[in-house]
Amino acid sequence: MTSASQSASLASPARHPSFLSPLRPYLPSTLFSMGRRRDCLPWRAWVAWGPCLAAALTILAPYPAGASFRLGSPWGWRCVNETCVKEEKDPHTILPDLDTCKLTCARGSVIWPRPTGLVRIGKETVFFLLGALELGKVNAGGPEVEELVRESFGIFNKTLASLSSLADGAHLPKGPFTDQVRGHRVVVEVVLVGGGQQTTLTPHTREAYTLSITTKDLTTRPVILATDFFGARHALETLSQLVVSDEDTGLLKIVQTAGVTDAPAFAYRGLLVDTSRNFVTVAALRRTVDAMAASKLNTLHWHITDSHAFPLALHALPNMAYYGAYSARQVYTPGQVRDLVQYARVRGVRLLPELDAPAHVGNGWQWAEKEGLGRLAVCVNQHPFLQEPWQQYCEEPPCGQLNPSLNATYSLLGQLYTHLLQLFPEHHYFHYGASQISLNCWNLTEEVTEYLKATGRGREAEDFHDLWGEFQRRARGLVEAASGDVALGVVRSSTLTKVERRKRHLDPAYYVIQITTPDAAEEARRLTQEGYSVILSDPKAWDLSCGRGDAYGVGPESCGAYRGWQAVYGAHLQKGAGPGKVLGGEAVLWSRQVDGSNLDATVWPRAAALAERLWSNPSTSWREAETRFIHHRQRLVQRGVQAERIQPQWCHQNEGLCYL
Repeated sequence: MTSASQSASLASPARHPSFLSPLRPYLPSTLFSMGRRRDCLPWRAWVAWGPCLAAALTILAPYPAGASFRLGSPWGWRCVNETCVKEEKDPHTILPDLDTCKLTCARGSVIWPRPTGLVRIGKETVFFLLGALELGKVNAGGPEVEELVRESFGIFNKTLASLSSLADGAHLPKGPFTDQVRGHRVVVEVVLVGGGQQTTLTPHTREAYTLSITTKDLTTRPVILATDFFGARHALETLSQLVVSDEDTGLLKIVQTAGVTDAPAFAYRGLLVDTSRNFVTVAALRRTVDAMAASKLNTLHWHITDSHAFPLALHALPNMAYYGAYSARQVYTPGQVRDLVQYARVRGVRLLPELDAPAHVGNGWQWAEKEGLGRLAVCVNQHPFLQEPWQQYCEEPPCGQLNPSLNATYSLLGQLYTHLLQLFPEHHYFHYGASQISLNCWNLTEEVTEYLKATGRGREAEDFHDLWGEFQRRARGLVEAASGDVALGVVRSSTLTKVERRKRHLDPAYYVIQITTPDAAEEARRLTQEGYSVILSDPKAWDLSCGRGDAYGVGPESCGAYRGWQAVYGAHLQKGAGPGKVLGGEAVLWSRQVDGSNLDATVWPRAAALAERLWSNPSTSWREAETRFIHHRQRLVQRGVQAERIQPQWCHQNEGLCYL
């Protein structure tokens, strides 16, 4: 039974408050004409029947928690040329609500990000109860993969439950419609083709899937074919977007038929979140992972530490957080990290940790000198009232970077890498940070200049860059000793990645360069031609920190204007030519003016615009994506992510009428 016929069986629920259906025998027929015509229920009728209505409402107690009086709406939406047009209802026409119209009207429906292959969405929907949703056959590559699929299905179930508090149908009155709804089953099947044994993301994970939905009699059967668990998880996300809550009954509806073939254009689809400049709670990080999963981003680049703070608590090195955390409560314990890693994995997201080095190091390292290990970090917390201001020692306060002249520096760094890689077991990428070294800091550090002299080097810029290259080689050795199987090391654009220096110090077979320079596209072309793989972080479009002014008042210049979602969406990527390749891209959020209280609104939904750019890399502009994007923002909010408003709600209900 389609949603149209089911609605008719429920005595036109779209034309009156849905919760009044059980009261039909006790109330006048005029009351059930609400919504057909604005003048159908004169005020005298309310005066006459108001006491009866009030008495009748008490019969419903206890009603489902959160239920309230709803007037219904005189409006419905008609699909005209793949656009939902708002119309007033009349007694002879059944018009769907807005979500149902958007689900079935446009060819691509409201799926975000846009699939890269075939998309066919049927025009009819069918009601079902949440309890009738079940996971049928699971053909996985092994027990671990099957368990991941089942966990992911549990998340899918909770997502659908969040659409409506009435999804269980407990409020339905007895009758043919209720029998039809209660009898309808939705049975999801998952088949991993070609083995599908992968349980962690690698640079070569395909993440591809095919989703088909068919309905016969009282059974709707979504079937997922995927190359790996991650493709299956993405298919469940797409399936969740093909389910809506009926505005009038609160019941769930799914499209009767659909076919989607999909795979990402880029393997690396990232978001950097900095938790050093301001502490971000685990709950906020979980919401970030939830929103990434809903948008099919797959890498949370966790910039855990910086010169500001070291909030990572390590049992073997407790002094790092003891000296480096803002407070004893603002730390990430090993248990919390492991839980977050697993929380992300089952949602198709890898956590890529970063302990930035050799620059951006300071607080948390002070204890080493007291323990007789020497000054492992130098220029730490340089104050403006000293002879030379902090600007002489770093890009932003507080200053600090590692001392590469001491063996103890590498010994401690090796211990940190060992513990870090134990907490984050996916070793396919390792992010070194490796940017914004202050040559002046090293030049004013006696141990460093004496080391250069002892090793036959001077104090020119190339001597310091050679020292930096030496540090990077030793750091790589420490990572490989700690893990044994790191595939690729990532470094940011810096003076070390300039042409001649990168040839000497950065092996293109191992290093991926994350491009953060304004000429990102041109730099990507040059680097890929030299054989490097690259990740783009175009600061003109994908720096989500910008537009808030200068955090320091008289410090570094602001990075400029706010990057709207249109700018984020409009930054195109080339898949790359030559022996190297563009792996993907990453938006960055430096938390100078962000913590857990405003993280959601700062990042979302703009990061979702990046998600479609990296998943589909469409040739069309943001205008073609706007309707789906605004709808996806609504979806994120419904799932508990406090995403920023993009437009007045009127624009969402009146497609295409807000363009300039």
